[in-house]
Amino acid sequence: MGEYRSLCYPIGKEEARESFRADFNESLKSSLLLTIKMLPSALENAIQNLGAGQLDTPYRPGGWTANQLVHHVADSHINAYAHFKLGPTENNPIIKPYNQNAWALLPDSNTVPLNVSLTLLHALHERWYSLMKDLPEEQWRRTIYHPGRKIEITLWELLKTYPWHGKRHMKHITNLRERM
Repeated sequence: MGEYRSLCYPIGKEEARESFRADFNESLKSSLLLTIKMLPSALENAIQNLGAGQLDTPYRPGGWTANQLVHHVADSHINAYAHFKLGPTENNPIIKPYNQNAWALLPDSNTVPLNVSLTLLHALHERWYSLMKDLPEEQWRRTIYHPGRKIEITLWELLKTYPWHGKRHMKHITNLRERM
């Protein structure tokens, strides 16, 4: 179980939502947003010079390949961007969860070149960062409703998820590189 956990969560599990209910903090926001802004370049560096065999290798037994991970980050962050557009513009909107495992098995996750998802991430993160950096403090208190988890989440609570998410999958790739 220890090896699985370290392969699955190489940077640790995401901090519990309850422990992130801290008051809005401009300094913390800036740090989290910088991580989001820099993620596409960091992810691009993580896969640089990986061969086809490495890109098609799961990062852990039963896990996704490096190819699928990069496409997954794009899929996930497209959804996140939508959540951050809905939150400030609608009253507690119900977000649409998606089956990330089913998405990872769709043909595009294995046939579309990685540079397509990396290009998408660069553009998406530029827009996402620009949206979030200028949101006033009161907007960060707005909520979305996650029907799968049956909870309301403030945009402030949601913000911390995506730097962790990107770093986690990047670490999957860099660990795979080190092992191979």
